[in-house]
Amino acid sequence: MRVLAFGTYDAEVHPRVAVLIEGLRAHGHDVVEVNESLKLTTAQRVATLRQPWRLPVLVVGLARSWSRLVRAAGRSRRPDVVLVGFLGHFDVILARRLFRDVPVVLDLLVSAEETAVDRGVTNGAILRAVRWLDRIAVRSADLVLVDTEEHRALVGPDRRAHTVVVPVGAPEAWFVDAREAAAGPPLRVVFFGLFTPLQGAPVVGAALRLVAEEAIEITMIGRGQDYDETVRAAGPRARVTWIDWVPPEDLAGAVATHDVCLGIFGTGPKALSVVPNKVYQGMAAGLAVVTSDTPPQRRLLGDAALLVPAGNPEALADSLRALARDPERVAILRRAAAAHARATMTPEVATRSLATRLAALPGRRGSVSLHGTPAGWRRALPTRRARETGRRRSDDPS
Repeated sequence: MRVLAFGTYDAEVHPRVAVLIEGLRAHGHDVVEVNESLKLTTAQRVATLRQPWRLPVLVVGLARSWSRLVRAAGRSRRPDVVLVGFLGHFDVILARRLFRDVPVVLDLLVSAEETAVDRGVTNGAILRAVRWLDRIAVRSADLVLVDTEEHRALVGPDRRAHTVVVPVGAPEAWFVDAREAAAGPPLRVVFFGLFTPLQGAPVVGAALRLVAEEAIEITMIGRGQDYDETVRAAGPRARVTWIDWVPPEDLAGAVATHDVCLGIFGTGPKALSVVPNKVYQGMAAGLAVVTSDTPPQRRLLGDAALLVPAGNPEALADSLRALARDPERVAILRRAAAAHARATMTPEVATRSLATRLAALPGRRGSVSLHGTPAGWRRALPTRRARETGRRRSDDPS
């Protein structure tokens, strides 16, 4: 099957699309890309919701990217399937119009409304608008991809049968030969991400303050919304190295020099519904993973990770102390994580459900049409340079 990965996604920032592309290739599909990255982070998009005067920046950037996408799509051979990458709520509408008789797959992953709420948006009118955008995006696709059963449950009942759970997985670049756990202290711990509420970074900071006297060295990679609060929570005595940024192509190698990878510890609805990139990536790199005990993480990870109550810095600190004093336990967890990742988290394994559904897709779209007159639209809607390439892309951390 010829699959066209299409849109303004950024695979370096959000590696999910790289996993989908690698996985579909592993299943024997010919995947090419028509991609013009918008280069707007999730935080910048959410800021546009709070500050409407930023909207022209989004509109101009989107128009520029779309004009290049349209030209590139016109030069592209007709695909059998179009795959719209993550953060493609607008892109899927363009894809539907450009590829009228081709099945369109949207990697929704998480809803725009859920992301807006997680980032602190409370304005009712704005939340209604992003909820409407979610519904348009879902209606524009023949098949919708989400990452957990919890997120599948959020899709409208009328579209749930057209929704497939595809775990986030980890790009092949993350399956590296991590160093063996040290025979003794210090325990090397890493956290990486965008310091969003989902990640619960202040909980990590508070735990670091509690283990300041332990033989534990912590590396905190990234910056974002909760960064300052996290630094304050950690205090001046914690043995922490703060790193603002690591190039995506170097991140897997940097993470793999540690013993333990910290996942997420937030308590909001989104935090309780996801298994984040960093958990998949940390396990792929062969690190022991400590993350929150939530239904989707418990279901996916089982005994291959150490689970602690969400939002509880004392429990996290206790777990880190125990690991620092038990190198053999760290080694066992690392081996379990690496084996579990190789068995369940490679791009090929993660995309099995998607490959199965693609094989069953009809050749022509027969459900919802967004073409024709404005009345047709109303009936359908619910109450760096464009390129086509066969190259694999590299590595948000969520």
